[in-house]
Amino acid sequence: MKQQLLQRLNDRAAIIGVVGLGYVGLPLVLRYAEVGYKVIGLDIDQAKVDLLQQGKSYIEHITESAIQLAVDRGFEATTDFTYAEQADALIICVPTPLNKYREPDLSFVLDTMDSLIPHLRVGQVVSLESTTYPGTTDEELLPRIESRGLKVGNDIFLVYSPEREDPGNPNFTTRTIPKVCGGHTQACQDVGVALYGQVIDRVVPVSSTRAAEMTKLLENIHRAVNIGLVNEMKIVADKMGIDIHEVIRAAATKPFGFVPYYPGPGLGGHCIPIDPFYLTWKAREYGLHTRFIELAGEVNSAMPDYVIGKVASALNQRMKSVNGSRILVLGIAYKKNVDDMRESPSVFMMEKLRDLGADVQYCDPHVPVFPKMREHHFDLKSIELNALSISQFDCVLLATDHDKFDFTLIEKNAQLIVDARGKYLVRADHIVKA
Repeated sequence: MKQQLLQRLNDRAAIIGVVGLGYVGLPLVLRYAEVGYKVIGLDIDQAKVDLLQQGKSYIEHITESAIQLAVDRGFEATTDFTYAEQADALIICVPTPLNKYREPDLSFVLDTMDSLIPHLRVGQVVSLESTTYPGTTDEELLPRIESRGLKVGNDIFLVYSPEREDPGNPNFTTRTIPKVCGGHTQACQDVGVALYGQVIDRVVPVSSTRAAEMTKLLENIHRAVNIGLVNEMKIVADKMGIDIHEVIRAAATKPFGFVPYYPGPGLGGHCIPIDPFYLTWKAREYGLHTRFIELAGEVNSAMPDYVIGKVASALNQRMKSVNGSRILVLGIAYKKNVDDMRESPSVFMMEKLRDLGADVQYCDPHVPVFPKMREHHFDLKSIELNALSISQFDCVLLATDHDKFDFTLIEKNAQLIVDARGKYLVRADHIVKA
Protein backbone atom coordinates (compact mmCIF):
# COMPACT_ATOMS: atom_id res chain seq x y z
CA MET A 1 0.00 0.00 0.00
CA LYS A 2 2.85 2.36 0.82
CA GLN A 3 4.48 1.87 -2.58
CA GLN A 4 1.23 2.48 -4.41
CA LEU A 5 0.64 5.74 -2.54
CA LEU A 6 4.24 6.85 -3.04
CA GLN A 7 3.86 6.18 -6.75
CA ARG A 8 0.68 8.28 -6.96
CA LEU A 9 2.30 11.13 -5.02
CA ASN A 10 5.50 11.09 -7.05
CA ASP A 11 3.58 10.89 -10.34
CA ARG A 12 1.29 13.74 -9.16
CA ALA A 13 -1.66 11.47 -9.85
CA ALA A 14 -2.79 11.64 -6.21
CA ILE A 15 -5.79 13.74 -5.20
CA ILE A 16 -4.93 16.21 -2.42
CA GLY A 17 -7.57 17.17 0.13
CA VAL A 18 -6.97 20.30 2.20
CA VAL A 19 -9.23 20.70 5.23
CA GLY A 20 -9.54 24.29 6.42
CA LEU A 21 -9.23 26.97 3.76
CA GLY A 22 -7.77 29.86 5.71
CA TYR A 23 -4.36 31.54 5.86
CA VAL A 24 -2.62 28.13 5.99
CA GLY A 25 -4.83 25.87 3.92
CA LEU A 26 -5.50 28.13 0.96
CA PRO A 27 -1.82 28.72 0.04
CA LEU A 28 -1.34 24.92 0.13
CA VAL A 29 -4.28 24.48 -2.22
CA LEU A 30 -2.76 26.91 -4.69
CA ARG A 31 0.67 25.32 -4.50
CA TYR A 32 -0.57 21.76 -5.09
CA ALA A 33 -2.80 22.94 -7.94
CA GLU A 34 0.13 24.87 -9.41
CA VAL A 35 2.25 21.75 -9.88
CA GLY A 36 -0.58 19.72 -11.39
CA TYR A 37 -2.36 17.86 -8.58
CA LYS A 38 -6.12 17.57 -8.45
CA VAL A 39 -7.09 19.41 -5.24
CA ILE A 40 -10.25 19.28 -3.13
CA GLY A 41 -10.78 21.93 -0.45
CA LEU A 42 -12.99 21.18 2.55
CA ASP A 43 -14.32 23.85 4.90
CA ILE A 44 -17.39 24.26 7.11
CA ASP A 45 -17.82 27.91 6.01
CA GLN A 46 -20.20 27.94 3.06
CA ALA A 47 -19.42 31.60 2.32
CA LYS A 48 -15.73 30.78 1.80
CA VAL A 49 -16.57 27.83 -0.41
CA ASP A 50 -18.91 29.93 -2.55
CA LEU A 51 -16.27 32.63 -3.07
CA LEU A 52 -13.62 30.08 -4.03
CA GLN A 53 -15.93 28.37 -6.50
CA GLN A 54 -16.40 31.79 -8.11
CA GLY A 55 -12.63 32.31 -8.26
CA LYS A 56 -12.70 35.03 -5.61
CA SER A 57 -10.36 35.63 -2.69
CA TYR A 58 -11.14 36.52 0.93
CA ILE A 59 -7.49 36.89 1.97
CA GLU A 60 -5.83 40.13 0.92
CA HIS A 61 -2.40 38.81 -0.10
CA ILE A 62 -3.87 35.94 -2.15
CA THR A 63 -4.93 37.17 -5.57
CA GLU A 64 -8.14 36.24 -7.31
CA SER A 65 -6.16 35.40 -10.43
CA ALA A 66 -4.30 32.70 -8.45
CA ILE A 67 -7.57 31.22 -7.19
CA GLN A 68 -9.17 31.34 -10.63
CA LEU A 69 -6.14 29.57 -12.08
CA ALA A 70 -6.51 26.80 -9.46
CA VAL A 71 -10.20 26.48 -10.29
CA ASP A 72 -9.36 26.27 -13.98
CA ARG A 73 -6.96 23.43 -13.12
CA GLY A 74 -9.71 21.47 -11.41
CA PHE A 75 -9.72 22.73 -7.82
CA GLU A 76 -13.04 22.20 -6.08
CA ALA A 77 -14.14 23.63 -2.74
CA THR A 78 -16.95 22.06 -0.76
CA THR A 79 -18.55 21.73 2.67
CA ASP A 80 -19.40 18.11 1.91
CA PHE A 81 -16.94 15.94 3.84
CA THR A 82 -17.90 12.84 1.87
CA TYR A 83 -15.47 14.19 -0.74
CA ALA A 84 -12.68 13.19 1.66
CA GLU A 85 -12.97 9.60 0.46
CA GLN A 86 -11.74 10.67 -2.97
CA ALA A 87 -8.54 12.17 -1.56
CA ASP A 88 -5.29 10.25 -1.31
CA ALA A 89 -3.94 12.86 1.11
CA LEU A 90 -5.88 14.80 3.75
CA ILE A 91 -4.03 17.83 5.13
CA ILE A 92 -5.70 19.35 8.20
CA CYS A 93 -5.21 23.12 8.60
CA VAL A 94 -7.74 24.23 11.21
CA PRO A 95 -7.35 26.64 14.17
CA THR A 96 -6.02 25.60 17.58
CA PRO A 97 -6.97 28.52 19.88
CA LEU A 98 -7.07 28.75 23.66
CA ASN A 99 -10.20 28.51 25.77
CA LYS A 100 -11.20 31.14 28.35
CA TYR A 101 -8.88 29.48 30.88
CA ARG A 102 -5.89 29.89 28.52
CA GLU A 103 -5.81 26.14 27.96
CA PRO A 104 -5.53 24.34 24.58
CA ASP A 105 -8.77 24.13 22.64
CA LEU A 106 -8.49 21.18 20.27
CA SER A 107 -12.18 21.18 19.38
CA PHE A 108 -11.57 22.30 15.78
CA VAL A 109 -8.98 19.56 15.21
CA LEU A 110 -11.00 16.83 16.91
CA ASP A 111 -14.33 17.82 15.33
CA THR A 112 -12.62 17.88 11.94
CA MET A 113 -11.07 14.48 12.52
CA ASP A 114 -14.40 13.04 13.66
CA SER A 115 -16.01 14.39 10.48
CA LEU A 116 -13.32 12.72 8.36
CA ILE A 117 -13.30 9.33 10.14
CA PRO A 118 -16.32 7.83 8.30
CA HIS A 119 -14.65 8.64 4.97
CA LEU A 120 -11.14 7.31 5.64
CA ARG A 121 -9.96 4.38 3.56
CA VAL A 122 -6.95 2.23 2.87
CA GLY A 123 -4.17 4.02 0.98
CA GLN A 124 -4.55 7.52 2.39
CA VAL A 125 -2.16 9.78 4.28
CA VAL A 126 -3.44 12.15 6.97
CA SER A 127 -1.27 15.15 7.87
CA LEU A 128 -1.97 17.54 10.72
CA GLU A 129 -0.54 21.05 10.29
CA SER A 130 -2.32 22.84 13.14
CA THR A 131 -0.02 23.99 15.95
CA THR A 132 -0.50 21.89 19.06
CA TYR A 133 1.23 20.27 22.04
CA PRO A 134 3.58 17.29 21.66
CA GLY A 135 1.56 14.09 21.68
CA THR A 136 -1.59 15.36 19.98
CA THR A 137 -1.09 13.38 16.78
CA ASP A 138 -0.50 10.01 18.41
CA GLU A 139 -2.75 10.54 21.45
CA GLU A 140 -5.78 12.03 19.70
CA LEU A 141 -5.64 11.37 15.95
CA LEU A 142 -4.09 7.88 15.96
CA PRO A 143 -6.79 6.14 18.04
CA ARG A 144 -9.55 7.83 16.08
CA ILE A 145 -8.09 6.66 12.78
CA GLU A 146 -7.50 3.11 14.02
CA SER A 147 -11.08 2.95 15.36
CA ARG A 148 -11.99 2.51 11.69
CA GLY A 149 -10.04 -0.75 11.65
CA LEU A 150 -7.19 0.86 9.70
CA LYS A 151 -3.65 0.11 10.84
CA VAL A 152 -1.52 3.27 10.80
CA GLY A 153 1.75 2.56 9.02
CA ASN A 154 0.28 -0.26 6.93
CA ASP A 155 -3.21 0.62 5.68
CA ILE A 156 -3.11 4.37 6.23
CA PHE A 157 -0.35 6.85 7.06
CA LEU A 158 -0.17 9.61 9.67
CA VAL A 159 2.22 12.56 9.87
CA TYR A 160 2.55 15.89 11.60
CA SER A 161 3.99 18.79 9.60
CA PRO A 162 3.62 22.21 11.24
CA GLU A 163 2.60 25.16 9.12
CA ARG A 164 5.11 27.97 8.74
CA GLU A 165 3.14 30.54 6.77
CA ASP A 166 4.10 34.18 7.26
CA PRO A 167 1.34 36.27 5.63
CA GLY A 168 2.57 39.48 4.07
CA ASN A 169 6.23 38.42 3.98
CA PRO A 170 7.36 38.95 0.38
CA ASN A 171 10.64 37.10 0.90
CA PHE A 172 9.17 33.65 1.55
CA THR A 173 6.43 31.59 -0.06
CA THR A 174 4.80 28.25 0.67
CA ARG A 175 7.29 26.69 -1.72
CA THR A 176 10.45 28.24 -0.29
CA ILE A 177 9.80 27.85 3.46
CA PRO A 178 11.42 24.55 4.58
CA LYS A 179 8.86 22.00 5.80
CA VAL A 180 9.40 19.95 8.96
CA CYS A 181 7.73 16.53 8.82
CA GLY A 182 7.48 13.76 11.41
CA GLY A 183 5.74 10.41 10.82
CA HIS A 184 4.18 8.01 13.31
CA THR A 185 6.22 5.19 11.73
CA GLN A 186 9.04 5.12 9.21
CA ALA A 187 6.55 4.22 6.50
CA CYS A 188 4.45 7.24 7.51
CA GLN A 189 7.56 9.40 7.37
CA ASP A 190 8.42 8.20 3.87
CA VAL A 191 4.92 9.03 2.65
CA GLY A 192 4.91 12.44 4.37
CA VAL A 193 8.23 13.40 2.78
CA ALA A 194 6.86 12.37 -0.62
CA LEU A 195 3.65 14.34 -0.02
CA TYR A 196 5.45 17.60 0.71
CA GLY A 197 8.56 17.01 -1.38
CA GLN A 198 6.56 17.59 -4.56
CA VAL A 199 5.62 21.16 -3.62
CA ILE A 200 8.20 22.37 -1.06
CA ASP A 201 11.82 23.02 -2.00
CA ARG A 202 13.19 21.48 1.20
CA VAL A 203 11.55 18.95 3.51
CA VAL A 204 13.18 18.48 6.93
CA PRO A 205 12.46 15.00 8.36
CA VAL A 206 12.41 14.52 12.14
CA SER A 207 12.18 11.30 14.11
CA SER A 208 8.56 11.46 15.25
CA THR A 209 5.32 13.42 15.23
CA ARG A 210 6.17 14.61 18.75
CA ALA A 211 9.51 16.02 17.62
CA ALA A 212 7.74 17.89 14.81
CA GLU A 213 5.11 19.22 17.23
CA MET A 214 7.81 20.40 19.63
CA THR A 215 9.75 22.02 16.77
CA LYS A 216 6.84 24.31 15.97
CA LEU A 217 6.42 25.27 19.61
CA LEU A 218 10.12 26.01 20.02
CA GLU A 219 10.10 28.29 16.98
CA ASN A 220 7.31 30.45 18.32
CA ILE A 221 8.26 30.28 22.00
CA HIS A 222 11.72 31.51 20.96
CA ARG A 223 10.08 34.57 19.46
CA ALA A 224 7.61 35.07 22.33
CA VAL A 225 10.36 34.94 24.96
CA ASN A 226 12.62 37.36 23.10
CA ILE A 227 9.76 39.76 22.45
CA GLY A 228 8.89 39.54 26.15
CA LEU A 229 12.49 40.42 26.99
CA VAL A 230 12.57 43.45 24.71
CA ASN A 231 9.13 44.59 25.92
CA GLU A 232 10.44 44.55 29.48
CA MET A 233 13.59 46.37 28.35
CA LYS A 234 11.33 48.98 26.74
CA ILE A 235 9.67 49.74 30.09
CA VAL A 236 13.01 50.01 31.88
CA ALA A 237 14.49 52.20 29.13
CA ASP A 238 11.45 54.48 29.15
CA LYS A 239 11.79 55.05 32.90
CA MET A 240 15.43 56.00 32.32
CA GLY A 241 14.58 58.36 29.47
CA ILE A 242 16.21 56.13 26.86
CA ASP A 243 14.67 55.28 23.47
CA ILE A 244 14.72 51.48 23.29
CA HIS A 245 14.44 51.56 19.49
CA GLU A 246 17.64 53.58 19.25
CA VAL A 247 19.31 51.02 21.50
CA ILE A 248 18.08 48.09 19.39
CA ARG A 249 19.29 49.72 16.18
CA ALA A 250 22.72 50.26 17.71
CA ALA A 251 22.92 46.72 19.14
CA ALA A 252 21.91 45.26 15.77
CA THR A 253 25.11 46.57 14.23
CA LYS A 254 26.98 43.81 16.07
CA PRO A 255 27.63 41.19 13.37
CA PHE A 256 27.41 38.19 15.71
CA GLY A 257 25.67 37.06 18.89
CA PHE A 258 22.70 39.45 18.67
CA VAL A 259 19.36 39.12 16.87
CA PRO A 260 17.13 42.21 16.97
CA TYR A 261 13.60 41.84 18.31
CA TYR A 262 11.27 44.80 18.55
CA PRO A 263 8.79 45.82 21.26
CA GLY A 264 5.18 46.58 20.52
CA PRO A 265 1.70 46.90 22.02
CA GLY A 266 1.40 43.13 22.57
CA LEU A 267 1.50 39.88 20.66
CA GLY A 268 -0.92 39.04 17.89
CA GLY A 269 -1.60 36.43 15.26
CA HIS A 270 -2.57 32.79 15.43
CA CYS A 271 0.74 31.46 16.79
CA ILE A 272 2.98 33.51 19.06
CA PRO A 273 0.36 34.60 21.66
CA ILE A 274 -1.06 31.06 21.82
CA ASP A 275 1.62 28.43 21.23
CA PRO A 276 3.56 28.86 24.50
CA PHE A 277 0.45 27.97 26.47
CA TYR A 278 0.18 24.65 24.62
CA LEU A 279 3.57 23.62 25.98
CA THR A 280 3.06 24.99 29.50
CA TRP A 281 -0.24 23.07 29.71
CA LYS A 282 1.30 19.82 28.50
CA ALA A 283 4.36 20.23 30.72
CA ARG A 284 2.14 20.04 33.82
CA GLU A 285 1.34 16.44 32.88
CA TYR A 286 5.03 15.72 33.48
CA GLY A 287 5.16 17.67 36.74
CA LEU A 288 7.04 20.58 35.18
CA HIS A 289 6.47 24.30 35.58
CA THR A 290 7.71 26.34 32.60
CA ARG A 291 8.46 29.50 34.56
CA PHE A 292 10.56 31.24 31.92
CA ILE A 293 7.93 30.81 29.20
CA GLU A 294 5.08 31.84 31.46
CA LEU A 295 6.92 34.95 32.64
CA ALA A 296 7.39 36.07 29.04
CA GLY A 297 3.68 35.48 28.50
CA GLU A 298 2.85 37.68 31.47
CA VAL A 299 5.06 40.49 30.18
CA ASN A 300 3.61 40.34 26.68
CA SER A 301 0.02 40.09 27.91
CA ALA A 302 0.53 43.26 29.95
CA MET A 303 1.61 45.37 26.96
CA PRO A 304 -1.84 46.58 25.83
CA ASP A 305 -2.48 47.92 29.35
CA TYR A 306 0.96 49.57 29.35
CA VAL A 307 0.18 51.36 26.09
CA ILE A 308 -3.25 52.47 27.33
CA GLY A 309 -1.51 53.84 30.43
CA LYS A 310 0.77 55.88 28.17
CA VAL A 311 -2.27 57.21 26.29
CA ALA A 312 -3.97 58.23 29.53
CA SER A 313 -0.79 59.87 30.85
CA ALA A 314 -0.21 61.78 27.61
CA LEU A 315 -3.78 63.07 27.59
CA ASN A 316 -3.57 64.03 31.27
CA GLN A 317 -0.50 66.14 30.54
CA ARG A 318 -2.66 68.04 28.06
CA MET A 319 -5.44 68.55 30.61
CA LYS A 320 -7.65 65.89 29.03
CA SER A 321 -9.05 62.59 30.22
CA VAL A 322 -9.53 59.40 28.24
CA ASN A 323 -13.24 59.68 29.01
CA GLY A 324 -14.71 61.84 26.28
CA SER A 325 -11.56 62.03 24.17
CA ARG A 326 -11.64 61.17 20.49
CA ILE A 327 -8.97 58.56 19.82
CA LEU A 328 -7.91 57.21 16.44
CA VAL A 329 -6.27 53.79 16.39
CA LEU A 330 -3.96 53.37 13.40
CA GLY A 331 -3.76 49.74 12.27
CA ILE A 332 -5.94 46.98 13.71
CA ALA A 333 -4.32 43.99 11.97
CA TYR A 334 -1.92 42.12 14.24
CA LYS A 335 1.12 43.06 12.14
CA LYS A 336 2.00 45.42 9.32
CA ASN A 337 0.83 45.03 5.73
CA VAL A 338 -1.69 42.20 6.30
CA ASP A 339 -5.44 41.97 6.89
CA ASP A 340 -5.17 39.28 9.60
CA MET A 341 -6.74 40.40 12.89
CA ARG A 342 -6.43 37.22 14.95
CA GLU A 343 -5.39 38.03 18.54
CA SER A 344 -4.56 41.58 17.48
CA PRO A 345 -3.51 43.76 20.45
CA SER A 346 -5.09 46.71 18.63
CA VAL A 347 -8.54 45.26 19.23
CA PHE A 348 -7.88 44.71 22.94
CA MET A 349 -6.71 48.33 23.20
CA MET A 350 -9.80 49.58 21.36
CA GLU A 351 -11.99 47.75 23.86
CA LYS A 352 -10.07 49.14 26.84
CA LEU A 353 -10.32 52.68 25.49
CA ARG A 354 -14.02 52.26 24.81
CA ASP A 355 -14.57 50.94 28.34
CA LEU A 356 -12.79 54.04 29.68
CA GLY A 357 -15.27 56.26 27.83
CA ALA A 358 -13.28 57.24 24.76
CA ASP A 359 -14.82 57.77 21.34
CA VAL A 360 -12.76 55.22 19.41
CA GLN A 361 -12.33 55.15 15.63
CA TYR A 362 -9.79 53.33 13.51
CA CYS A 363 -7.95 53.52 10.22
CA ASP A 364 -6.58 50.43 8.53
CA PRO A 365 -6.21 50.30 4.74
CA HIS A 366 -6.12 46.49 4.93
CA VAL A 367 -9.34 46.20 6.99
CA PRO A 368 -11.94 48.57 5.52
CA VAL A 369 -14.78 47.26 7.72
CA PHE A 370 -14.38 45.89 11.24
CA PRO A 371 -15.12 42.18 10.75
CA LYS A 372 -17.38 39.93 12.77
CA MET A 373 -15.27 38.32 15.50
CA ARG A 374 -16.17 35.73 18.10
CA GLU A 375 -15.25 37.89 21.10
CA HIS A 376 -14.87 41.47 19.86
CA HIS A 377 -17.66 43.68 18.55
CA PHE A 378 -17.34 47.08 16.90
CA ASP A 379 -19.70 48.61 14.35
CA LEU A 380 -17.01 50.65 12.63
CA LYS A 381 -15.46 51.34 9.25
CA SER A 382 -11.93 52.52 8.56
CA ILE A 383 -11.87 56.29 8.29
CA GLU A 384 -10.03 58.13 5.54
CA LEU A 385 -6.79 59.77 6.60
CA ASN A 386 -6.37 63.40 5.61
CA ALA A 387 -5.15 66.55 7.31
CA LEU A 388 -8.62 67.50 8.57
CA SER A 389 -9.65 64.07 9.85
CA ILE A 390 -6.36 63.55 11.69
CA SER A 391 -6.51 66.97 13.37
CA GLN A 392 -9.96 66.29 14.80
CA PHE A 393 -8.74 63.55 17.16
CA ASP A 394 -7.39 64.24 20.62
CA CYS A 395 -4.96 61.34 20.24
CA VAL A 396 -3.68 59.14 17.44
CA LEU A 397 -2.50 55.74 18.66
CA LEU A 398 -0.09 54.09 16.25
CA ALA A 399 -0.74 50.41 16.90
CA THR A 400 0.28 48.74 13.60
CA ASP A 401 2.69 50.56 11.30
CA HIS A 402 1.38 49.67 7.84
CA ASP A 403 3.52 50.92 4.96
CA LYS A 404 0.40 52.46 3.40
CA PHE A 405 0.17 55.09 6.14
CA ASP A 406 1.51 58.55 5.35
CA PHE A 407 3.50 59.04 8.54
CA THR A 408 4.59 62.54 7.59
CA LEU A 409 0.96 63.60 7.12
CA ILE A 410 0.07 62.06 10.47
CA GLU A 411 2.95 63.74 12.30
CA LYS A 412 2.18 67.13 10.79
CA ASN A 413 -1.53 67.16 11.63
CA ALA A 414 -2.03 65.08 14.79
CA GLN A 415 -2.52 66.88 18.10
CA LEU A 416 -0.94 63.95 19.95
CA ILE A 417 0.67 60.70 18.74
CA VAL A 418 1.26 57.72 20.99
CA ASP A 419 3.71 55.57 19.04
CA ALA A 420 3.63 51.91 20.11
CA ARG A 421 5.82 50.76 17.21
CA GLY A 422 8.84 53.06 17.36
CA LYS A 423 8.08 54.46 13.93
CA TYR A 424 8.99 58.06 14.73
CA LEU A 425 12.73 58.37 15.22
CA VAL A 426 12.99 62.10 15.85
CA ARG A 427 11.76 63.44 19.18
CA ALA A 428 8.83 65.86 19.15
CA ASP A 429 6.69 67.40 21.89
CA HIS A 430 3.49 65.83 20.56
CA ILE A 431 4.94 62.32 20.08
CA VAL A 432 4.97 59.91 23.01
CA LYS A 433 6.77 56.57 22.73
CA ALA A 434 4.86 53.60 24.10
